[in-house]
Amino acid sequence: MTPFNHLTRRQLLSRSACGIGTAALASLLTPDASEAANQTEGPAGLLAQPHFPARAKRVIYLFMHGGPSQMEMFDYKPTLRKMHGMEIPDSVRGDQRLTGMTSGQATFPIASPQQFKFKQHGKSGAWVSELMPHLARRSDEICFIKSMHTEAINHDPAITLLQTGHQQPGRPSLGAWSSYGLGSENANLPSFVVLISDGSASRPTDPLYARLWGTGFLPSSHQGVNFRKSGDPVLYLSNAKGIDSASRRLMLDGLADLNHQRYETEGDPEILTRIEQYEMAYRMQTSVPELTDLSNESASTLKMYGDDVTTPGTYAANCLLARRLAERDVRFIQLYHRGWDQHYNLPSDIRLQCGDIDQPTAALLTDLKQRGLLEETLIVWGGEFGRTAYSQGKLSTTDYGRDHHGRCFTMWMAGGGIKPGISYGETDELCYNVVNNPVHVHDLNATILRCMGVDHKKLTFKFQGRDYRLTDVEGNVVEAILG
Repeated sequence: MTPFNHLTRRQLLSRSACGIGTAALASLLTPDASEAANQTEGPAGLLAQPHFPARAKRVIYLFMHGGPSQMEMFDYKPTLRKMHGMEIPDSVRGDQRLTGMTSGQATFPIASPQQFKFKQHGKSGAWVSELMPHLARRSDEICFIKSMHTEAINHDPAITLLQTGHQQPGRPSLGAWSSYGLGSENANLPSFVVLISDGSASRPTDPLYARLWGTGFLPSSHQGVNFRKSGDPVLYLSNAKGIDSASRRLMLDGLADLNHQRYETEGDPEILTRIEQYEMAYRMQTSVPELTDLSNESASTLKMYGDDVTTPGTYAANCLLARRLAERDVRFIQLYHRGWDQHYNLPSDIRLQCGDIDQPTAALLTDLKQRGLLEETLIVWGGEFGRTAYSQGKLSTTDYGRDHHGRCFTMWMAGGGIKPGISYGETDELCYNVVNNPVHVHDLNATILRCMGVDHKKLTFKFQGRDYRLTDVEGNVVEAILG
């Protein structure tokens, strides 16, 4: 047994009669436990109440993995069309760090998205290309942020930075932070759920690692749960052959007793987390099949999401599942759509990718609004960076590719706490640098937390002698986009 003078602060509190561990266990095993238990780091979250009035009860994060090209979709630049094929000026490129894929190019010809027509839409006059006709009709509900920027230029560090606030692995993800701080409002489903869909583009997709929805040094109960597209949505959710619900309940009770005895000896809070996860899995045996059963969805709703909606694992099916998770009060829903790394064949591949996401994304916004959920649900859309204004490799009249570009890219937000029908930030006439109202990754994450009622500077966790937070030592809330 660890001597008390060698205990960590967390272990000391856990062993106290009224400590965190006891309260968390009491909250788990007796749902009507005292209000004091709800002030602890348990199912109710770390914060007794948000720092600010929360405009968003939950987040649906639509992540386009690979870096979608802003110039073909949302950031209209007529000058690119005038300068198609011309060398991008050195004064624009400056001393930008290039990836190894284009650093050796002898020339950097400007590639215009001239194959795609842009129009202004809605009362806001938002510029949206023909690739996204369904979403364009919802533009008055969207805040386009055209001045995103990041210092990361390769996929893994860039997506890790956006999702965890640091380019190197090991930090908690945004979803884990929100679960840790705010907890869950549904005891029968995880507070953080991950959905993954593969895109229709022809190029191979880059890998997604589970640490992107991991907890880092936070308690592992806040880990994102990845729903699979085939078989049981969650591994080992079904009882083994010959095991019924009563037998499983008896087994879990015995296992909880053993784990609790071990906890009394070791004082390790992760043992309580293990008990909690076993109990959650037991409750999910009922809640998850009901969640994924679309038989009660109307024909009009299914039609709104598109033909792929009944095919598990597609982007359309995952958007509908995200709505069902939202109406069941899941705190954080992370939807990844892969295949946006378009170094070549961009014109053809981006048509396929946008074809995957356009109708379902617009349907998700419409569906949430019709059900009165959009005002309390924050939708975030974007990728880990943008694409270069110049062509990677050979430029032809019909084909080109674009390299990674962190200096500027577009993301958009809608719903809970966000001002609708606006565009924020501006890039130069070649869509290469931010010229007005820059928004860094840390600023975006600070703003997301603010919509959820959380002060990003106050949601911290002490690890290895220092207080960590999602935004590290940076980040400013983008007040101008808050509704």
